[in-house]
Amino acid sequence: MQKPLISILTPFKNTEIYLGDCINSILNQTHTNWELIIVDDGSSDNSYDVVNAFAEKDSRIILVKNTGSGIIDALQLAFGKSKGDFITRMDSDDIMLPNKLEVLLNNLITHGEKHVAVGLVEYFSETGVGEGYKSYETWLNNLTKTGNNYSEIYKECVIPSPCWMLHRNDLIACDAFNPHLYPEDYDLTFRFYKHNYKCIPCDVVLHKWRDYSTRTSRTHVHYAQNHFTELKLRHFLDIDYNKTKTLTIWGAGTKGKLMASILLEKHIPFEWICDNPKKIGKAIYGKELKAFNTLSKIENSQSIITVANKKAQMEIRSYLETLNLKPVKDYVFFC
Repeated sequence: MQKPLISILTPFKNTEIYLGDCINSILNQTHTNWELIIVDDGSSDNSYDVVNAFAEKDSRIILVKNTGSGIIDALQLAFGKSKGDFITRMDSDDIMLPNKLEVLLNNLITHGEKHVAVGLVEYFSETGVGEGYKSYETWLNNLTKTGNNYSEIYKECVIPSPCWMLHRNDLIACDAFNPHLYPEDYDLTFRFYKHNYKCIPCDVVLHKWRDYSTRTSRTHVHYAQNHFTELKLRHFLDIDYNKTKTLTIWGAGTKGKLMASILLEKHIPFEWICDNPKKIGKAIYGKELKAFNTLSKIENSQSIITVANKKAQMEIRSYLETLNLKPVKDYVFFC
């Protein structure tokens, strides 16, 4: 019996020096029934020729040029041309471990639809991986080991874009890659969360994530911090916001101010608290900031915490617990 077909969706743009390693890692998979729909998103180097040389030798590699512009258009095009019952993504500058497709597929078959198969990731770089990325890798992998990825979904993207697999029907059901919302991987993760697709725990490293200075997520405007904050608030208001509660922003830094400006623009009422004595009692955007202990006087509150300092977060969490407030239901951390 032939094993299930897996469709791998891969946009690329000017990654010629990494494409060989990427495609070879796919060719070396223990699961061999796959198709790679790989989309040139307007490369100006020799990337297209590199991929074409592989495609001429292996009919499983389907090379097309993006008819639109950008990663989301490329993913829509690739998905439209795919035929597999199982769908995954791959970044053109990364490397799959040989058993990646096999492990993800087996986990999905075991658990069935409305599940997301995920795996551990490992950053690598010729110049060394920075502490920030190491910390993110550790945090992300700890969530994946238990399958509790959604528990901290409002902090950062809790499912790595190139290390998931889904049943085709589930990807269609959550309207993947529509509309054009960046960062697209984080947006897709929120769609999984909204549709209650459970993450399958995994304790195996399946994907090697390449880091370098010109990587798209480091340089493109679509991945600037304000886009992350706006996306998180958009999905929070859609999924977890309780209109019967008093929405409260905690913190008046860059993220807190951006959050407040969006809520004011949307005419959504909120209270604004902080622990900075220089800001308490003053107004930003016409909204007065109050002391943090004001929260104890607010009945039925739901807080968004935008404070980034880890020690301060621990103190805030302890304070919230003394008020018998519960995560998500009563508060979420956006940092």
